[in-house]
Amino acid sequence: MLSKLFKNRTVNNKFPIFAPIDGEIIPLEEVPDPVFSEKMIGEGIAIHPIGSTITSPVDGTILQVFPTKHAIGIRDNNGIEILIHIGLDTVNLNGEGFTSYVQEGDKVVLGDKLISFDLEKIKEKRKDTIIPIIITNSDKFKEISSCEKSSVISQKDEILSLIADK
Repeated sequence: MLSKLFKNRTVNNKFPIFAPIDGEIIPLEEVPDPVFSEKMIGEGIAIHPIGSTITSPVDGTILQVFPTKHAIGIRDNNGIEILIHIGLDTVNLNGEGFTSYVQEGDKVVLGDKLISFDLEKIKEKRKDTIIPIIITNSDKFKEISSCEKSSVISQKDEILSLIADK
């Protein structure tokens, strides 16, 4: 029974979050939106995307797919709650250029296709394409550290590492 509870933890209680898309890493503090840069909804990191498909950064469950498909919430199997927000002010596109492949309650594994988007359409509408990745329950973790890389590859590179509170 205890082996099931701790099966996804490493020996030192570190939990990795992998890149959901290829791109350039941007510190959250540099995102040109105070909701993200001032960490109002949690700690995290951002990616300037190369490509147009978001994949699951963890094994877990879909908590929410926003009706406009510009954002998705996931809870990993260790209880980490992750928000992936595609672009800034993209809610105003009302779903135009976004396709979701999952719905609330779906189980996903690292690398599963979640959402695709039309990068050129977002640029055409003069929206910022940066993708904040936020740990919305950051207060539950002792430490959250960001990767030191300048660019990442989806599913291969760890972008965040969390250390359990206890």
